[in-house]
Amino acid sequence: MGVPPPLVVTSKRASTSARGRHTRATAGKTARLARPFRKAKPTGGGIGLGIMGSAMAASLLRAGFHVVGYDVLPRSRRQLRRAGGMPVSNCAAVGHGSDIIITSLPSSDALMDVAMQLIADPTSLRALRFGSPPKLQRRRTGLRRPGLHRIVIETSTLPIAVKAEARALLATLGIILLDCPLSGTGAQARTKDLVVYASGDRAAYSHSIQVLEGFARAHYYVGPFGAGSKMKFVANLLVAIHNVAAAEALALAMKAGLDPAMALKVLGDSAGSSRMLQVRGPMMVKGDYTSDVTMKLAVWQKDMNVIAEFAKATGCPTPLFAATAPLYLAATAANPMEDTGAVCAVLEALANYRRPNR
Repeated sequence: MGVPPPLVVTSKRASTSARGRHTRATAGKTARLARPFRKAKPTGGGIGLGIMGSAMAASLLRAGFHVVGYDVLPRSRRQLRRAGGMPVSNCAAVGHGSDIIITSLPSSDALMDVAMQLIADPTSLRALRFGSPPKLQRRRTGLRRPGLHRIVIETSTLPIAVKAEARALLATLGIILLDCPLSGTGAQARTKDLVVYASGDRAAYSHSIQVLEGFARAHYYVGPFGAGSKMKFVANLLVAIHNVAAAEALALAMKAGLDPAMALKVLGDSAGSSRMLQVRGPMMVKGDYTSDVTMKLAVWQKDMNVIAEFAKATGCPTPLFAATAPLYLAATAANPMEDTGAVCAVLEALANYRRPNR
């Protein structure tokens, strides 16, 4: 994986003219934004502490970062405190106490609401101009410098147009929004097995690398703003297909009289294996889609709709992806809070298969 070097701007004429001095000063500001500060761990902010957000916060804490976070659910804030982070009472307070904010949100409305809170709260405006409240200021560790902009790493899977609207809104206060969707399930997030598809302001991306490396095993700069979401849509199309393929294979194995645990072990070591078979195969073998939810069907249905709309707007047929949609809809109708691995139960029902122990 190639990581772009820090942006350094110099001017040979800087010492010979007033214009050169201005060029050097301007370049210095750009360089300060782009250079990752490696000596001190920045304070990370988290807005949205669900399955993915809480896992990223925990990874950052284990990596030695301070983490300030907010979620609408009190239990998620309590979980952050137990993990060693600092829960706060609203989004503006996250902005007060953090250098780089990570958002992991369930809907377009949630993202726009967060953006509005970050720019509209009078306290937030004062915080950006004059610094954070004393309690949070003590937790800051030196990432920000005079003249630097605050950065929001937006990791949700949402329509690009919505992210662009949020980006424009935040820019009115000098906040840079990066489009950085993630590849990985909740279980993978808990073990820092995530890949980030980063897009947007490249200098801000370079400046955020230390934080990205705190919660992900890999990160790629894939292009201008919106390219990250496009890459995520393509990746999730594969996830949708591979997840159903894994379920279909195991349902067929069980219907044919094979032991599902043995089938999973053998298939996992075969040419037909996939990451989805490895991640969701165990829950399909057990038939348990509630004990360790890696992606709720209710949330996944939102992702399915976003991908379908993107493919339609692009003018590209996706017949395999389209074939999976009815299975996810059926699983969601049965229990939207279960893991997406529950499509295996749908396929078992279609095959008129009943497990011996049920």
